[in-house]
Amino acid sequence: MKKETLKNIFNFLKKEDNINRPFIWMLLNNEPFTEDELVIKGNLNLYHSEITSLPEGLKVGGSLDLYSTKIKSLPEGLEVGIDLYLMETQNITLLPKGLKVYGDLYIADTELEEYTNEQLRDMIFPGVIRGRIIR
Repeated sequence: MKKETLKNIFNFLKKEDNINRPFIWMLLNNEPFTEDELVIKGNLNLYHSEITSLPEGLKVGGSLDLYSTKIKSLPEGLEVGIDLYLMETQNITLLPKGLKVYGDLYIADTELEEYTNEQLRDMIFPGVIRGRIIR
């Protein structure tokens, strides 16, 4: 199915039934996000996907799973209500300023393992990692 056809279907569903477009489809197709679409109430599972970036202003109420993605960086001010999974994200070498993780941060098999917990927390200041940093 063509991209334009899918876009029309998603727009129709949103108008008729208030159904949002799938987040990953929007990312992979460089579709713009509305302010409402940047707030995910539950978990956002993007593991093993081809994504390389996330939009500015993203807030995830649950966990954000980026395990084994091709993501290159995280947006400044990213908020994650529970856990952030970055395992096997080989392109992530730094955490952004203002990152807020209210659960645990998982960094096994990443270059972030080279940093101490204190260095990681300093890197994101004024952000916060409330839980454990799991290597």
